[in-house]
Amino acid sequence: MKAIILAAGLGSRLLPLTKDKPKCLVEFSGKTLLDRLLKTFKICGVNDIVLVIGHKSKKIDHADLDLVKNESYSNTGIMHSLFCAREKFEKAIIVSYGDIIFENSVLEKLLESKYDITAVVDKKWKRYWELRTADPLSDAESLLMDEKNFITNIGEKNLKNYEQVCGQFIGLLKFQNKGLKDLKDFFGKIYSEASKEYNPLNPNVSFEQSTLTNFLQGMIMNGHKIKAIPIENGWLEFDTIKDFEIYNKMLTNDTLSDFIKIQD
Repeated sequence: MKAIILAAGLGSRLLPLTKDKPKCLVEFSGKTLLDRLLKTFKICGVNDIVLVIGHKSKKIDHADLDLVKNESYSNTGIMHSLFCAREKFEKAIIVSYGDIIFENSVLEKLLESKYDITAVVDKKWKRYWELRTADPLSDAESLLMDEKNFITNIGEKNLKNYEQVCGQFIGLLKFQNKGLKDLKDFFGKIYSEASKEYNPLNPNVSFEQSTLTNFLQGMIMNGHKIKAIPIENGWLEFDTIKDFEIYNKMLTNDTLSDFIKIQD
């Protein structure tokens, strides 16, 4: 099993913490986000790790990692960072955002999945989002599932009601067996179709700025099945400076354990 951590982005919403370093090197409770991710992967037996880098990449000093650079990190989205690592797609891969941390149990559930493509979805997302914003719908993305927990819709913004959301994708998924071939083939398809004027995934954004959820929705629309692994909390996303401040305050007040157990 190989893990690919996507950590190339500018992290502009975490300024000033990301002015001189990549987002994954921001420290939380005495350790960087990257070190926390690496520890979780290694505890769960995932030791082959690729890190896709970009912004302030020279600050990353990890001889134990396979580094891949997104040379156009300043004007591309996270989907392109995954595309940059396409030569590393072999056997089975875990894909993780670089600005999240999660409990061992979350990764263990994903590793246990036998499905070709599996994504981790937080069913208790609303309570967590209410910590971070006065209007959870303004920041959430759509996510709908059928009765067997296969995702039918993901990634839409500007939501009108909570019926469009039965969970939130946390930024952690797995491709294996046929799913890995589907990943490679779908990348080939969309990159051959895309142009400056046309985004085969989402006409509302440029192809270069496509998100991973845009990509997953594109796979679904092309007939690929993505199984959701439902969880209830057990993770954190460090998207904004407000997130960082809230989590630190909760650490001090000893209330963060309601959402995640932090490993020292």
